[in-house]
Amino acid sequence: MELRHLRYFVAVAEELHFGRAAARLHMAQPPLSQQVRALEAELGVALLHRTTRRVELTAAGSAYLQRARAVLGELDDAAHEAQQVAAGVVGRLVVGCVGSATYSLLPLLARGLTRELPGIEFSFRGEMLVPDQVLALQGNDIDIALLRPPVHDTLIQTSILRHDRLVVAVPDDHPLAARRRVRVAQLADVDLLVHAGRPHSVMHAEVVRLCRQAGFEPRFRAEVGETSTLITLVAGGLGAAVVPEPVTALPIQGVVYRPLVGGGRVALAVAHRRDREEAHLRRAVEAVRRLVDPS
Repeated sequence: MELRHLRYFVAVAEELHFGRAAARLHMAQPPLSQQVRALEAELGVALLHRTTRRVELTAAGSAYLQRARAVLGELDDAAHEAQQVAAGVVGRLVVGCVGSATYSLLPLLARGLTRELPGIEFSFRGEMLVPDQVLALQGNDIDIALLRPPVHDTLIQTSILRHDRLVVAVPDDHPLAARRRVRVAQLADVDLLVHAGRPHSVMHAEVVRLCRQAGFEPRFRAEVGETSTLITLVAGGLGAAVVPEPVTALPIQGVVYRPLVGGGRVALAVAHRRDREEAHLRRAVEAVRRLVDPS
């Protein structure tokens, strides 16, 4: 049995006329009649009752018509779905965000990606450190990452979205809170809170680099994994924290943010596996670029 046999039978069963069915199928009537008889012979049942004046479905033919329509409908749906997947119209993607992007960009991305790519189902994981994002990309636990480069794994492709200034978060009753801006050297005698210093933790390495460049070793009071926890500990008076400026979108009572003179900027990039070629993934990465930098 071939799919064309099902299509031939359905056309005849719906038209109840071999001539009209043949015209609908763009074929001659005799081979159509032969193919339907071959189908009946293979099934071992009569699907049609034929007379010189009309064609009618048998009881077996009526039952077979329902199943044949369902099979052909499923095949058509499968073909349509495959075409949509190939075009990048549908799919599922998980986006992982570093802490600063969680607060400043995740709401924008959640709305914007859903609006621009309505057929793709997005889920988001926030408050991820860069090492965790790289591991998650390697294991396909996330599909796209908004992270702070550098990433040293050549499997991961990154594209810079923007550069964010660094600021310092201090308790509102700290002497540095009274200043309009803070120089890196003024952090020499301050207890610092920092993101966990796992291998290649970008912000941990950047804070160490800034402090040493200013001529002192940082005095770390605590290392934490989540930006929200970091800022909460600042509010609790445990110390100050150097963070990217988008973290200021996380307002917590008891914390003030001051520009960090000499702190420079840190890059924010969108990343994905280099060997992932799915159309919906590529479309989503382009959409992220547009949403983060509309210019």
